[in-house]
Order: sequence, then structure tokens, then C-alpha cells
Amino acid sequence: MADKEEQGASLFGRTIEFIEDDPLEEIFALNLGDFVSEYLISEDLANKISRDVKDKREKLRSQLKELISIYSLGNTLCVLGFNSQDEYVIYNSIAKTLTQILDVDACHIYLTQDYTKGLNLKNKLLGLVGSSVDFDEDMYEKKLGYAEDDNSIVVEAYKTLEKIQIKDVSKIDNFVPKYELKEYDVKSVAVFPIHNNAYVVGVIVVENYKEKMLKKAYSQLVETIGCLFGTSMHLQQVIEKTELYIEDELISEKILQHQRAELTALIGDLGTQQQAFVEKLAKAVDEKGQYKVSHSQNTADLSKKLCQQLGLNEKTTDLVYYAGLLQNIGKITLPESLFTKQGKLSTEEWKKLQNHPNVGVNLLMNINFLSEVIPYIHYHKERWDGGGEPEGLKGTSIPFGSRIIAVADAYTAMTSDRAYRSAMTSEQAVKVIKSESGIKWDPDVVDALLEVLK
Repeated sequence: MADKEEQGASLFGRTIEFIEDDPLEEIFALNLGDFVSEYLISEDLANKISRDVKDKREKLRSQLKELISIYSLGNTLCVLGFNSQDEYVIYNSIAKTLTQILDVDACHIYLTQDYTKGLNLKNKLLGLVGSSVDFDEDMYEKKLGYAEDDNSIVVEAYKTLEKIQIKDVSKIDNFVPKYELKEYDVKSVAVFPIHNNAYVVGVIVVENYKEKMLKKAYSQLVETIGCLFGTSMHLQQVIEKTELYIEDELISEKILQHQRAELTALIGDLGTQQQAFVEKLAKAVDEKGQYKVSHSQNTADLSKKLCQQLGLNEKTTDLVYYAGLLQNIGKITLPESLFTKQGKLSTEEWKKLQNHPNVGVNLLMNINFLSEVIPYIHYHKERWDGGGEPEGLKGTSIPFGSRIIAVADAYTAMTSDRAYRSAMTSEQAVKVIKSESGIKWDPDVVDALLEVLK
């Protein structure tokens, strides 16, 4: 009896919550049905309760399957579930992209043993899964990483769940450079935990070969990426466990209910973090673009108002809003020097700027949960008269969301100070946009802008 009490199987070991639920159904869930049906209730009632319990379990299994179908690797960044070295190369791509986005010299990604299957990183608390540094040989053969008792800022950030930024590593004792990662050249370092609340799965390490602190917008972006990765990985682990439970005919109702609650909460967290990621990415774009105001946010806000003025539904409005935030995402991989240059840009520099929507689309294609906004961003440089980029679409053949973003982006850009010019007044910007209505811009969207600005 003592064993049953420890497992919560004794009636006397249960709390008042037992009584507040359906006690008869609970009794059967606790495998006490034989005792009750023999001495306390009729066989018909016992059979009814048994069917109800079974039906409830089936309903829970159905709900869990539905939750799993809502979430898939296609709905988030694909950063987990790898079993071979070849699959881990995606982390190298992520690390290299981050060096471009953040204007840093190197980036490395470490994960715990639970998430380094196929790499055999034994005796490592954290194992290297991706790096922006090019290796002459197989990086995974080197089995680089950190043990739990290593005196390192990387281990410290992992254990404390706190980011650590050091401007001059020569002034601290717990930065031990790894020769294979060219860390003897490192002057500044920042370490960001990959985690979901208290559930930590690894770290992102960002390095510079000169004394240079990350800008606030860039630091916030990496923090958000760490949370997004951590939540995605935790969620996938819970899903794998849930799939096993669904197939287990003897699994208790309580366990299924617990999995349902955990899945629901994690999927909710993932949605919140995806939105935060988009917003932080937009701020980083503005930082690199040298906007003195939140251009991307202002473009998104104005796009949303135009959607509402035009009577579009909520889902379309949300997609246009996200596209408005990210319509200049291509700029995130371009050097800041392009945006701060006062003189005339070279032909090569101009081509880089002109092509930035295509760079942005490629980035978004690798962030699958944003796939629905891709057409809006891809075509927002088209013109109503067919003279735009990238495909010369004309009139209503241009996606409506793209036409909305184009007007919002133009108005916001004209009325914002830039490094190389002062802002126009609202009246001046409206005059320019009206003069190009039916040429560059959709006349209906221009009319909506005039109404919104009244």
C-alpha cells in the first residue's frame, strides 16, 4: 500500500482536487475499478464509467495528435532532430549568417549532449555543432566543447542563463581560447544562452578580433534567437515523448492531460517568441540602415492601418504587418558602411542595395514560419506601371499586400531622417506620392493613405 501511496494511487493520498473532478472516473484511472464495482456500484454503471474513461483517453489522444499537427518543423526554424554529422552543417550556415547580420568576426554554436546525437561528444557538457570559421578538415572529428567543470565564460553563461559580454578578454581569467576556432585573435566576446525559461540547451558565442561591443539591437536579436531555438528544441522533445504516449494503450489519462497542457503552453510560447523574433529582426535592420526612427515598425504600423482602411481580413492584415516589418530584411546582411556613406555609391555597392529584397527573401525561406509573407516582400519593389523589380509585374498582378507595403514604405522613408538627408514633411511626402499614383503606386492604396492621414 505504501508503494501505491507514493505513486498517487491511494484514495487517501489524493488531494481535494480528486473530489472536485469526476471521482468514479478517477477511480478507474487509478486501477481501483474492480474493488469499487464489486462492492459499491452496479456492473452497468461500472461498464459505463469504463467506456467513458476509454472515450476520454481517445479524445485526449485525438487532441494531442491535432496539437502535434499544428506544430511541425516547418513552422519554426529547423535547428533540431539531427542524427548524423552531415545534417549538422545547418548550424554552420546559421553561424555564418549571424556574423553577417551582427557585423562580427566569428560565431560558434554549442549544444548539450541531448541535442548532439550522432556526434559522439562524450564527456562534454556543451559540444560544438556549428561555426562560421572554415575548417580544413572535419570539425566534428575534433570533438570541441566544454566540460561541466571548465572555468569558462561559456559554461558560466550556460549555467546562469545570463548573457555575458566582455569588451577586452585579456582582462579576464575565464576566457580560454580554442586554437581550432582561431580564438587567439579574439579581443571581444559575447555569450548568449539558448534556452526556454529554465530549460537550457546550449549557447551562441559571438566574437570580434578587435575591441567592439554588440549594439543593443543586435544583442537583443541574438537573445531572442536563443529563446526561439530553445523553445523549438524543447517542444520537439515533448512532441517525441507525446507520440510514444499516444501509441501506449496503458497510458494513464493524467499523463495525457499533462502532455496536452505542456504542448499547448509551449506552442503558445513559440508563437510569442516568433513574433518577438520578427520585431527584433526589424529593429536590427533599422539599426544597420542608419534610420534615426523605427522605420520598419512605422512601415508595419502604417501598412496595418491601410489594410484596415481597405477592409482586409485579420489574417491578411497580420501577414502584411509582418511583411512591413521585414520588407528591408535584405539590408541585414549588408555592411553598415553602405548606409553611412555620404558620397556617391559605386556600381557594385548600388547593385547590392538594389538586390536587397531578393537577399531578404532567401533569408525568409530559411525561416519557414514566415513563408506566407514572402510574396509580399518579394514584390514590394514592383511598380503599378510595370517598370519595377524583380519581375516587372503590372497593376493588379502585383500582390495586394506588396502594393500596400510599397506605399507605406515610401511614405515612412520620405518622412524619416537618414544619414545622408533630412526628412520631408508629411505634406511634401503626400504630394510626391499623389503625383506618382497610377505610375509607381496603386491608386486605391494611395487613396487609403490620404484617408488614414486625415
